[in-house]
Amino acid sequence: MTQEISGVLPVFQTPFHPDESIDFATLDQEIGWLFDNGAAGVVMAMVSETLRLSTDERREIAAHVCKTVGDRGVTIISVGTESTHTSVALARDAEAAGANALMAIPPVATAATEEELAGYFEQILKATSIPLIIQDASGYVGRPMRISLQAAMLERFPNRVLFKPEAEPVIGRLSELLRETDQQARVFEGTGGLHLREAFPLGIAGTMPGADMTPAVSALWTALQASDDERADRISAALTNLVSLQTSLDAYLAVEKHLLCRQGVFKNTIIRGPVAFHLDDELKATVDQLFDKLCQAIGNEN
Repeated sequence: MTQEISGVLPVFQTPFHPDESIDFATLDQEIGWLFDNGAAGVVMAMVSETLRLSTDERREIAAHVCKTVGDRGVTIISVGTESTHTSVALARDAEAAGANALMAIPPVATAATEEELAGYFEQILKATSIPLIIQDASGYVGRPMRISLQAAMLERFPNRVLFKPEAEPVIGRLSELLRETDQQARVFEGTGGLHLREAFPLGIAGTMPGADMTPAVSALWTALQASDDERADRISAALTNLVSLQTSLDAYLAVEKHLLCRQGVFKNTIIRGPVAFHLDDELKATVDQLFDKLCQAIGNEN
């Protein structure tokens, strides 16, 4: 069954047991919680720790999540790797497992030419029949992708390519992508809700926040759809203050797992190392204070 890819599509966190094996029972609980809090689907992507999973683990999680989600919403699986060959294999497996769409970052260790990047995405698209979201993850890793390349991919695959732009300046580049594609690009805000208030009026298709922020981002999305500017501004201000602390991929991981524990979704905050960020007691207190304010903004005492 074809499902629309739109709305609030959180990127799930991968929970681990103390030995760092995958905790599938908690993952199932997380997915249920996401749908209970307004998610239209779920995404496996960078804050799912895909870059720290083995290829077999990525396949196993993708298949498990597709089965767990079923027809409750869409499932989007990230297949970006350092090689076209591996990405194509993961893409085919994800489609076979029932994914509604794929997502791919460019290789992060290679300063590939525009021609090489185009070939990388094209191979994934030609090997599958479902949509592909091109993720410019250069806010965390790699180099910004040229807008012209992204526009050319949409022209070649007009009903298959979507976008998650994260390179700075996010709103400026998002606007440029829409102009370059005559407003045809379907774009997802991908900075944890940080730019959602400004991006929504531009005509985005949805947003892909971290799992921990799903209740707040869902409330913000609903307020924006209802043109409730006062509520949208209140939630956005509180959300921005909290997300602004997450200045790196590992910072997102640390804060998100802490807040998922606080909300009773996760049992622990284990992240596979090595990591470049640790949530110390002082920063944790700040996160908790800002989260309390966010809960108040959405009318949810947690």
